[in-house]
Amino acid sequence: MGKGKFPTDHPLGQGTRLAIAGRDPEYTGAVVNPPVWRASTHLYADTAALKDGTRHNEDGRFFYGRRGAPTQWALSDALTALEPGAEGTVLYPSGVAAIAGALMAVLSPGDVLLVTDNAYEPTRNMATGLLKRFGVQTRFVDPLDGAAFEASICSATKAVLLESPGSLTMEVQDIPALTAIARQHGVISIIDNTWATPLGFPALERGCDIAIMSLTKHVGGHSDLMMGSAAARGDLYRTLRQTAQALGHVVSPDDASLALRSLRTMGLRLDRSTHSALAIASWLKGRAEVAHVLCPLLPGAPGHELWTRDFTGGCGLFSFVIKGRSAAARSQLIDALQLFGIGYSWGGYESLAIPFDPAGNRSATPWPPSGWDTGDRYGIRLSIGLEDPADLICDLATGFAAMEQADMEQE
Repeated sequence: MGKGKFPTDHPLGQGTRLAIAGRDPEYTGAVVNPPVWRASTHLYADTAALKDGTRHNEDGRFFYGRRGAPTQWALSDALTALEPGAEGTVLYPSGVAAIAGALMAVLSPGDVLLVTDNAYEPTRNMATGLLKRFGVQTRFVDPLDGAAFEASICSATKAVLLESPGSLTMEVQDIPALTAIARQHGVISIIDNTWATPLGFPALERGCDIAIMSLTKHVGGHSDLMMGSAAARGDLYRTLRQTAQALGHVVSPDDASLALRSLRTMGLRLDRSTHSALAIASWLKGRAEVAHVLCPLLPGAPGHELWTRDFTGGCGLFSFVIKGRSAAARSQLIDALQLFGIGYSWGGYESLAIPFDPAGNRSATPWPPSGWDTGDRYGIRLSIGLEDPADLICDLATGFAAMEQADMEQE
């Protein structure tokens, strides 16, 4: 990186860390970016070297394509450098694969897993499907009730899966408090930290043992790759690595190269989308058609105080709930949008909008939440991209007008 390594006693800024992470000369040689190493077979000088290769299992040592090569190793190194307290980072072919890989690494038949009730739907489906078939019991817990969380822990509880903020309803959990409770009971804390990334929430420093990201989102940033990661402390990293290898998890070197390239601008993109999201959330708060704006960045919004205390950054993903309207009215709003695409995922350069109604995916908490008007239940999740926020606000205003027009025509 540059002409040499920067003095380690100088605290590096976020932009600098993103620029230099993973650029070990061993991987880059005389060029700036690590080349794309496409290789399934790694050759040995002789049979003695072949035998010696079986004694080592670490990045930086050639063995076979499933263990990666310099392109994947550089990405793992870069992600580890961004996650304070991490021993290493394992790469997976998708974010869901990262969640599955982490859970299967630490759970065994007969174990109990705690999952916060606001979890990503594929996580919930994994807990009630795949893990159940393998003899793991899942208990869903209120993400905001520390006492209920502790009461749910039993002698068989092995791990807890946290998600803060929740990817649809945006609850911000007291992660330091929850992980302290988990540690007292010998429970492993895993967090899906895709929303904030370690730039906005250094999860291991806040008490988590394993931090998962869908690299498809902010790290990829351009809606053109699928990948996930899990960074972990000490021996847990080695357990993750061995389990991933046993399951045959490997990522494409071409995708790893794309992720490395996009990583360099992730801080800039997060800053832009965060500022735009706050502007749009503030505008939505003043709309009569909106009952609730679920955006931790917004002063006065649910979770804002915890977000201010524990986070150093945010992103462009948040939600709002329309006031007293039907699902059909919500569809009229979304369908009228021109700049917002309708599609899953988020964290790309383009803005997206999807409807949600999590009532059927809750077992420990109600939807709508206690204290809300029961007619305020239909939500829209926005992923704010890099478009000008004024243009996105104009697009949303058009959507609200279409919803009003449809309501008038039905009267």
